[in-house]
Amino acid sequence: MIDLSPAAGWQPFTDPGFVDLVGPIFVREGDGPAAYAFRAEPKHANLIGVVQGGMLMTFADRALGVTAMASADGANCVTVQFEMQFIAAVRMGEVVSLTPQVVQRTGTLVFLRGDLTSDGRVAATCTGVWKILRRRPESPV
Repeated sequence: MIDLSPAAGWQPFTDPGFVDLVGPIFVREGDGPAAYAFRAEPKHANLIGVVQGGMLMTFADRALGVTAMASADGANCVTVQFEMQFIAAVRMGEVVSLTPQVVQRTGTLVFLRGDLTSDGRVAATCTGVWKILRRRPESPV
């Protein structure tokens, strides 16, 4: 089981808005790519008591999206395509982690992939494409 404590290098990922409602989500930054994680809580459960697929998709979309923006030198990016394959159920109390990988960045798009892991197994895989916008985050919407 992953230790999500600050002593293990994990910090809460501040993200006001929708993601804050389903969090907390944690981030661990270091020399390599940032890793993201969350602990499955009852609020994440579907009708059969395992983590709702939509929670896994929300988590992955945000982790890959933040990585896309970092790859685009801080420019705003929006998801234009996202795919997920569910492989194994995630149970309450388990920690799900993801280290996004940039596959390719062009002048206008960022292509990413990642594996969501839990308890030493791959629970889902995802791929997506993010459009790089001309506005910077500090620009008005």
